[in-house]
Order: sequence, then structure tokens, then C-alpha cells
Amino acid sequence: MASTVAFPPAIAVGANVQHSRRTSSLRPVPRARPVAARASAERDGAAAAVQARSGRTIEECEADAVAGKFPAAPPPTRPQAPSGTPEIRPLDMAKRPRRNRRSPALRAAFQETSITPANLVLPLFIHEGEEDTPIGAMPGCFRLGWRHGLLEEVYKSRDVGVNSFVLFPKVPDGLKTQTGDEAYNDNGLVPRTIRLLKDKYPDIVIYTDVALDPYSSDGHDGIVREDGVIMNDETVHQLCKQAVSQARAGADVISPSDMMDGRVGAIRAALDAEGFHDVSIMSYTAKYASSFYGPFREALDSNPRFGDKKTYQMNPANYREALIETAADEAEGADILLVKPGLPYLDIIRLLRDNSALPIAAYQVSGEYSMIKAGGVLKMVDEEKVMMESLLCLRRAGADIILTYFARQAANVLCGTKRM
Repeated sequence: MASTVAFPPAIAVGANVQHSRRTSSLRPVPRARPVAARASAERDGAAAAVQARSGRTIEECEADAVAGKFPAAPPPTRPQAPSGTPEIRPLDMAKRPRRNRRSPALRAAFQETSITPANLVLPLFIHEGEEDTPIGAMPGCFRLGWRHGLLEEVYKSRDVGVNSFVLFPKVPDGLKTQTGDEAYNDNGLVPRTIRLLKDKYPDIVIYTDVALDPYSSDGHDGIVREDGVIMNDETVHQLCKQAVSQARAGADVISPSDMMDGRVGAIRAALDAEGFHDVSIMSYTAKYASSFYGPFREALDSNPRFGDKKTYQMNPANYREALIETAADEAEGADILLVKPGLPYLDIIRLLRDNSALPIAAYQVSGEYSMIKAGGVLKMVDEEKVMMESLLCLRRAGADIILTYFARQAANVLCGTKRM
């Protein structure tokens, strides 16, 4: 038999604890006992004694096992069904999917979709004022003062792992024109904000919105002809100047949301011509003429002065048309494809995911956000659980990133905190 190592009495294996207290301040560190053993000890003191160490060596225990002398183990138990449960013959089933769901550990091991703060992009509304102004239709959201409230919001978001932001400006009415020239003012609200954020937080990712509606006196995404037609190519010309201005300020990702034909290729060419080869384009590939945008338009005061946006945004009834837009955006040089709205258009997200190797983004829009918030306030749903489920569903459908006003709130949950 192999020799054993002799320990000093105070720390000898199996030494009596009382003895060790008399001889040394050192105490043997107890090993954690299984949960089942602890539960057994609580039910029966004698059972706990069985679990106590005997002080025997490994060699002695192995010798007993070889000789067939096995220690007693708790008898197997089978939970009893409630009284009145019918006694039946089990179904003859080779496959029972519930086997992989029967415990939290198994469910976690086989979970197919996950979400982290890195998957979230936080939209931020900014304005020229110094005070933050609450948005009535979007509880918890504000028009942020670009020099103060904005920096605080970004700081809090970064603290829980959200490092990507998209900017939406509330432009003073006095700067709005029919051609939206303020959109490419290098000293305008958005370029100033980008420079400030990059100075304070150079590691964050800044997405920008490229469209004329915040800057247009008509409230449309493009230039409006006198007969009400939204002019496509002339609008694209303005959008290219807007994109270059944003890239010059330091934007990482340019996001044309206007739905003009050919704008991705034109913007790519304009950026490259100015040396911004590394600036990405996230195209609003499938942006639908949805009724879920109402609260957003209140936030930016950008409702169309007349008519609607159905001649350039997609018909909510259409599915295959998204493939046409996907093919065009890919061919023109888009780096990311976006679907808007998100939750009501999960089938479109999956369509793009199955037909493109590019990253897919989904925008959980203001109407989706406000409905969940309202349901939570009225105690109709559990706001936190519905919020997290909705984001998980967008990921499951195929979205790599999600633009959501819940970004910081969801990141708090993912980080195990409740800070707001």
C-alpha cells in the first residue's frame, strides 16, 4: 500500500474540530455538501451523520470498492402524483422534446438565441436647448440637451454595455426649408453633437439618420414638387451632401432612411470620393409606411404637412418587394440592411436573413415601445418580461442588432441590475 503523508494534528485529514481549536487557530475548510445532502440533513439528523467524514484514506475507500463493500446511498425516490390521477400505460414515444426543457440548467444549455447589450443600439433625440424635455407619447424618453443631458445618457448606457447610438434631431422651425439645406450644415445640430460625443467617448459607435424630413418645412423625406410629388434624384443629391457632412464630423455608420431609389449607391460614391472609405452604410432596406411611427413624429415634430409617405415607403401588405430592395441595396454597397418596424414585421426580418449574408438590423419603433410601456403602466402586462421577450423575438427572427428605445433598460436587466 502506498505510504500516506502525516499532517500536523491541527490540520490532519479528519481531525476533530474541537481538537484543532485547542491546538491551532487554523481550521479545516469544510467542503460544500450537495444540496440533496443538506435537504436530507434537515429532514433527519441521523442522515447528516452518514455524510460526515470517516477519516479514511482514498486507498482504503478504493479497497472497499474493489471488495464489493459499497457505502450506503440514499434510496431512490419517485415523486407521487396527486390523488385521483389516472393510472395509465405510458405513451410509446421514442422522442419527448420536454426532456430538454425539464430544468433551468438544461433550458439554458439548449437555448438557441441569446441577446447581449452589444446587440442593442439606443436612439437618442436631441435638441438645441440645455434642458431635457419629456416626450409625452414615449414615457421615459426625452429630447436631450445636446451638451448636457445627451452626455449623461450616453455615460449611463455605456456603464451597462450599450456602446452604439443613433441620433435624431429636433430642428428649430426657423431652419426648415423646402429643400432641407440645414441637413448638410457642417455646424448644424447633428455634426456638432457627433464631434462632442467623439471627443468625450471616442470608442462609441455613432449611427446617423440620413433623410430630409427633420429639416423640411413640408415634413417629407424628400423635396416636394408643387404638385405634391416627392422628387427622387434631386433628393438623393441633397442626401449625399448630408451624408458627407455627417462623415466629416466623425459618424461611424450613415443610415439613409428616406427610401429614395438609388440613394445607397450615390451615397457610397459620395463618401468614397471624399475619402470616407471606412464609413459604413446601414440602409433602411425595408421601411414600411407604418402606423407605428406616430410617437416618433411627435418627438421630432416632423409630421408631413400634407399627404402621407406611401409613394416612397413600402406597402405593409407586401412581402416579396423586400427582396427587390435587398438586391438593390446589396448591389449598391450597403453594409447593413435594416427592417422597420420590427415586431410586426418578423417575417420580413427572416426573409432578409435567409437571402443575404449581410448583417441585419431591426428597428423596434416608437409605437412598439409606447404600447409596451402603456401596457405596463396599466398592469395589463409585465413590462420587463414583455420588453425582453420582444427583443429576443427580434433576435430569433434574424436581427443581428436592434435599434430600440429600451436599450439601456434592457441592458440593466441583462447585467442583473435595476438602475435606470
